[in-house]
Amino acid sequence: MVVANQPDIVVVEKQKKTAVVIDGVVPNDTNIRKKEHEKLEKYQGLREELERIFVEVVGPSDPVVAIVGDDTVLPCHLDPAVNAADMTVEWTRSDLTPRFVHVWRDGVELVNKKNEAYMERTSLPINNLKLGDISLKLSKVKLSDRGSYKCFIPALSGQASVDLVVGVVSSLIITVMRNSEDSSKVVLQCESAGWYPEPELLWLDGEGNLLSAGPTETLRGPDDLYTVSSRVTVEKRHSNNITCRVQQRNTNQSRETHIHVPVLLVTSS
Repeated sequence: MVVANQPDIVVVEKQKKTAVVIDGVVPNDTNIRKKEHEKLEKYQGLREELERIFVEVVGPSDPVVAIVGDDTVLPCHLDPAVNAADMTVEWTRSDLTPRFVHVWRDGVELVNKKNEAYMERTSLPINNLKLGDISLKLSKVKLSDRGSYKCFIPALSGQASVDLVVGVVSSLIITVMRNSEDSSKVVLQCESAGWYPEPELLWLDGEGNLLSAGPTETLRGPDDLYTVSSRVTVEKRHSNNITCRVQQRNTNQSRETHIHVPVLLVTSS
């Protein structure tokens, strides 16, 4: 219910997100502008309340992807854009205790409500709030930050969800081993430790074609990070350039390393 000095008529069209306020007055010609100004001031509060009726809290349609150690932004905004600097804005994660990641109220952050894991790592820039942008800035992303967040404005009874996917990437090492069965070939082993989420390992030839390799061995450590390794047998021949690539499809991250398999040296007796 809108609480304000009541005009004669208020016409609200929710589908079009418009409202018309009608308040009759019969001033003489010399008082028209004065009365118009008085009416605008009188119903300024009503105008702000009506604007909020149509405001929606909008989040992203896709998950946000971040890499451990980077800074990121969890997007959320008001549509249509209205000043949110004087509103209470809550960012929460329901799987945490306490669940509050960042709370903005009365123009300041309420640090006493905040989960300790996010201390000094979140912010809601006031200049953004004034433009209806309630996106949360999160710095020095940790693996434990992955999960589902909610941005909520109690005054609007509106909220939106933001899913954060956090990735960890690492370097690769290729080891060359002898092939006891065929001296014209070598066995290459590629290994990489410290990935999240679980990656896949691929072997490629010099033209970028997939090589047939042994099964990838995947281990998950107590820190939730994955180690992957795989072996492939290749011929020793001129210009045999081999690539090992480890990639995560859901974070769109990849790392690769290359090795040139040397020409077999033939000696005559």
